[in-house]
Amino acid sequence: MTELREDVPHAARIWNYWMGGTDNFPADRAAGDAVARVYPEIVVMARESRRFLIRVVRFLAAEAGIRQFLDIGTGLPTMQNTHEVARGVDPAAKVVYVDNDPLVTAQAGFYVHADYHDPERILAEAAKTLDFARPVAVMFMGVLGYEPSLDVLRSIVDDTFGATAPGSHLVLWDGTNTTPSVVEGAKRLAESGGVPYILRSPDELAGCFDGLTLVEPGLVPITRWRAEGEFIDAYGAVARKG
Repeated sequence: MTELREDVPHAARIWNYWMGGTDNFPADRAAGDAVARVYPEIVVMARESRRFLIRVVRFLAAEAGIRQFLDIGTGLPTMQNTHEVARGVDPAAKVVYVDNDPLVTAQAGFYVHADYHDPERILAEAAKTLDFARPVAVMFMGVLGYEPSLDVLRSIVDDTFGATAPGSHLVLWDGTNTTPSVVEGAKRLAESGGVPYILRSPDELAGCFDGLTLVEPGLVPITRWRAEGEFIDAYGAVARKG
């Protein structure tokens, strides 16, 4: 298991800091502040990403009839986590979280400690809780930028989601590169010691949904997915298999 390093910024803890959480260390706060000085909207993005998650999971559970969720790269618990939203619709909903941060391991239940580069392990462990013969929502929420190669990224998504049954849904959002300030913010994050984060275009993210049916309104800024928020440079979508 990865050693917990308090002196090295980690994405899950930086994100927790931006969301107003307490599960972070000085190195995480310093890195987070360096990014926020260049791109203050990152704090808005962090909080809007949680609102997007809430809307998506509520839609999946209440309208699409999904009762199984595989949340990959979940990060640290904050408020209105996936299992809380899903079980608010159906207390029997099943949720498996996946992350590779040891601090997440210490705090979250129904948990697989793994990296998303290992879909085979994730699926094998998740199958102890989830029934992959029935529809599953597979969620990659603001995490795929840690993979530098677009081809590898798509392979990760395809290999993971490919194991699901018809009626399953893919949920994905990520920071995008359509504004100079967010590009500069990603640069500052790397300069502060954080793991570099690759921002992609909306068109590049759209390729992850090839062969699937996008749920309305399609791939849009996360503040505008079944909401009417201001534009932020982060796009997300939900798509159905079969």
